[in-house]
Amino acid sequence: MTENTPATTYKSQLAKVNDVFMPMIAEQLQGNGISMTDYQRTVTLNAMTAISTMLSDNSLSINDIDHSNITNILLQVAALELNASADPREVYFIVRNKKDKSGAKHQVVEMNIEGDGNDALLARFGRGVKNVYPYWVVREEDEFEYPKHQGLKMTPPAWTETGRGKVIRVVYPIEFNNGEVNYYIGERADVKRNLLAHVANNLMWDHSNAKQDFMDKAEGMTLDEILGDPDLVKLGKISPAWSSPQSRESMILRKMRNNVVKKIPKDFSNGFIAMEYDKSTDGNYEAMRRDVTEEANQTDFDTVTEAKTIEHEPEVTAEEPDEVVQSDMPETYGPDEEPEPDVTPEPQPTNEVEDDPF
Repeated sequence: MTENTPATTYKSQLAKVNDVFMPMIAEQLQGNGISMTDYQRTVTLNAMTAISTMLSDNSLSINDIDHSNITNILLQVAALELNASADPREVYFIVRNKKDKSGAKHQVVEMNIEGDGNDALLARFGRGVKNVYPYWVVREEDEFEYPKHQGLKMTPPAWTETGRGKVIRVVYPIEFNNGEVNYYIGERADVKRNLLAHVANNLMWDHSNAKQDFMDKAEGMTLDEILGDPDLVKLGKISPAWSSPQSRESMILRKMRNNVVKKIPKDFSNGFIAMEYDKSTDGNYEAMRRDVTEEANQTDFDTVTEAKTIEHEPEVTAEEPDEVVQSDMPETYGPDEEPEPDVTPEPQPTNEVEDDPF
């Protein structure tokens, strides 16, 4: 009798995951009026592979995670057709600890959309969008002229590249079905709002005056001044993805891109897809959900014989939202990425949904 190698065991485990979750996803999509396409099956399998690899890298297995949590994520991936194996990657996954209302810690998987994933969503669901052209990365020493408007006539922006200096804006040329081309611009200075949202979330449950102290000190400062101040970085618990010189520019570029893409109106052919989009792009919405409960349905993949349907929508309660805490194990991030809910700089515990750039 041959002994199973780690690679064989991993493949067998992934096959079991596929056998259990794929029928669930297909059934729940069908229940929401969506016939699962071959591409949706592909992106779901790619997501399961990426999640399994990420869990293995963190010395975890699929049995360590609430299965309704995994089902929710795979439904989002399938509905939005986000490809974890695309190059550039459209979506990635991390593992975090969360507390339930009893104070017990649970490990959960979180999905985060890469910049190219947002571009793919815009191309797929943008209202009247015909073509999303490659975005411009405008640097400090580049020559740039903003678009000019005279009545209904518009003079397009002009850009001469030098490749020198920090990225100060991004420009998305978007062609619409009526033949018009609009230019959507995201500015570096506006990313300060994203950073303040990141800090507000970090200090949401801080009972000291740290949040107000940070906001008072940061009020008259630029984004780069804040990130260059070690005391403010420490006070705001700003993550290394923001503060580290190695990842800062990538983070700022991603935020500028997201700030542009998310404000362009989207149309969805199905209300379920619209709901999954809201879940995936609104961090405040996710923070208010109970993704992990004491009654979570757990299935041992060593003994599973048939797929069981797990409702994709966890109970939403008026209880205080689960607190996101730092995991005791290394968290897996995308390159130069760190996810955080984009809420207003003064978030309050509420069940209201607010759309803010992620």
